[in-house]
Amino acid sequence: MSGMPPATPQAPAPVRLQAAVKTYGRQRAVDGVSLDLAPGQTTVLVGHNGAGKSTVIKLILGLIRADAGRVEVLGEDASSRAAARQRRHVGYLPETAALHPALTGAETLDFYARLKGLDPGGNAALLTRVGIADAARRRVGGYSKGMRQRLALAQAILGQPRLLLLDEPTTGLDPASRLLFYDIVAQLRDAGAAILLSTHALAELERHADRVIVLQKGRKIADGTLGDLRASAALPVRVRATLAAEVAAVPEGWRRVGRHRLERSCSEPDKLTVLRQACAMPGLADIEIDAPSLDEMYAHFLRREQG
Repeated sequence: MSGMPPATPQAPAPVRLQAAVKTYGRQRAVDGVSLDLAPGQTTVLVGHNGAGKSTVIKLILGLIRADAGRVEVLGEDASSRAAARQRRHVGYLPETAALHPALTGAETLDFYARLKGLDPGGNAALLTRVGIADAARRRVGGYSKGMRQRLALAQAILGQPRLLLLDEPTTGLDPASRLLFYDIVAQLRDAGAAILLSTHALAELERHADRVIVLQKGRKIADGTLGDLRASAALPVRVRATLAAEVAAVPEGWRRVGRHRLERSCSEPDKLTVLRQACAMPGLADIEIDAPSLDEMYAHFLRREQG
């Protein structure tokens, strides 16, 4: 026998959907969706209203049961009692949080901590972390929408959850609050949490998404990193070169877009070749790369499905 130690069994994916189906009457809100969420990864779920995003989250939470297929959370069937006992390891931030207006912020967080069986001793630090410590003793009924959303985020991240589900989480947040929100999400991800974020605000996610899943009419039509999606969409990349002097002769394949600027479109695989061409231009002052945005890729995948 070899002296190698036995292999450590791999922990189950925090979330696993296998050909999950959920039907309401004749409508398939979720139509054969399969996906695994990995620890330490932020997955963004995108799609129009009615695409199935919220239904997927409800299936994961065990609020509804799949009509076919399987949904597992932390190794248990999502609708089972065993999964219910794992709820303290799951954080959930709905698009509109129902917070009792008569309670203070501190009382609200204490209530949710007790629901999860957690020690509320760290709640004051958590309110500071989300930026509403000064309002901890004020009634929630007097909070602004952004403050209520920050408090809802605090309850979602109670106990350092292993799984965090966020449904349109930046609704009502100002730009500074959004930056704070994504910083907190990144800290949880780096600590090993699996994060599923459903949103319409695609432009703000470019720097925060490890993986993107696109849903349409309950079906998964794209899934991968931003690089994977760019390669799949095959949308052109635009490269712009700014020269110190006026452009005298336009190189082949490029076009003039100003006295000192040239532009060229290319495929993702050809991007490095085009960049080398730009770097070799005499008097080069600057280079800009305009890669397809998440909005553009999303629109492309929808058009592709529509034929």
